[in-house]
Amino acid sequence: MLDYLLEHHSLYTLFKLHWILILIIIVFLYNRKLVKSPIYPVSASQKFYFYTAIILFTVVKATPLDVIATHYLFSAHVLQLTLTYFIAIPLFILSFPVNFLRQYIWNHRTKFALNILAHPWLTLITFNGLLTIYLIPAVFNIVHTNIVLSFITQVILFGSAIFMWWVIIHPVPEIKGLDYLLRALYIFLASLALFPIGFFYVIIQNAHFPVYIPVERELIHALTSIYDQQLAGGILKVLQLGSYSFALLILLFKWGKQEEAKEGQVEEEHIRYARGVVIHLDRDKK
Repeated sequence: MLDYLLEHHSLYTLFKLHWILILIIIVFLYNRKLVKSPIYPVSASQKFYFYTAIILFTVVKATPLDVIATHYLFSAHVLQLTLTYFIAIPLFILSFPVNFLRQYIWNHRTKFALNILAHPWLTLITFNGLLTIYLIPAVFNIVHTNIVLSFITQVILFGSAIFMWWVIIHPVPEIKGLDYLLRALYIFLASLALFPIGFFYVIIQNAHFPVYIPVERELIHALTSIYDQQLAGGILKVLQLGSYSFALLILLFKWGKQEEAKEGQVEEEHIRYARGVVIHLDRDKK
């Protein structure tokens, strides 16, 4: 496969130097401004999240996968989307210390905008709705053949994915967000949102993408355009459900630890003292 790609594309096209340089700069800034800073303690797990996200971004944007996704296989393009939106972005958010996010994200200049853009139910509809619309064949064919329109679409989807994962992760405790139960419901609804478009590609029996039809079977002989579309639907649902299931598992684990810590403790707001005697007030009568 690589030999075929080298015959038809330049080395720079296959391994994009500008993306590699951008990612190197991001790594340099992360190490200099966060890892080596005495102000922001960065844990080993946060470093792991960051470098895993960087590796995924590199695979998605700076390797032959990008050329394959653009010119040869729709399934490769969906793999790009899912690796970015469902794995790399949440890892990237988790890689930043709370103090850093509190200082630069949750301040008087950004509070108002963040409260709107990261509104829980708005982000649920926005990201999943936009991604579903983008993957509709008629829309995809228009966007994919226009470089400017494709870039704008990717930026909007990237931003909306950040806000959606911000609601799920809730990295800054001071920001008013959903409680554990509602976040679990949020994840469940998000997992259902992309089911129609994923199921559509799994059962589809017609080729819908003119850009990929002329190069059918050139990279993988057994992979026809229809099989490629079905594979794309499978990739979308497996990686999406996998990421949401993992997020739900972590969420339930944290919720359980919080409830366990509360066991045996009396809530102070329901206690009154009268001459040294502790009186427990009824919640409804206090």
